[in-house]
Amino acid sequence: MNNIDDKAIKLAIQESQINKENNYKKGGPFGAVIVKNGKIITSAHNTVIESIDPTAHAEINAIRQASMILKTNDLSECILYTSTEPCPMCLSAIIWSNIKEIYYANTKKDANNIGFRDDIIYDYINGKKQDILKRHHIKSEEALEVFRKFQDIENKTMY
Repeated sequence: MNNIDDKAIKLAIQESQINKENNYKKGGPFGAVIVKNGKIITSAHNTVIESIDPTAHAEINAIRQASMILKTNDLSECILYTSTEPCPMCLSAIIWSNIKEIYYANTKKDANNIGFRDDIIYDYINGKKQDILKRHHIKSEEALEVFRKFQDIENKTMY
């Protein structure tokens, strides 16, 4: 690890400790840092309980902040440092934001050992545990028409 890697992972771990001050009543023990060109852009921690938002994981919060600071949804030149291996939701957000490299301290097994349930989502994605979510397809010509009109737009911004 180089100097920025060491500094960023330590900051992510510090962020993961922020909620300890409130006995973790604001969110879980997770922190994240985003770096671009060797410079720390933002750091964040989990605020799921405080914000009443199940998506307010440290990585998601850091991605949102970095996107606002950098004024772009394309974080392809950024590196994410996180106190724990990202959950499936955060992993998806990392991929959607085009981040290509992550460093993490704790593993998803470590998170599972303290009660976080990432494994059931991975099981669902892998075709197991299909009973955790009922899915229903409602075929709609109107919905398809919206897609057709979108497809026909020239010079649209894709992401």
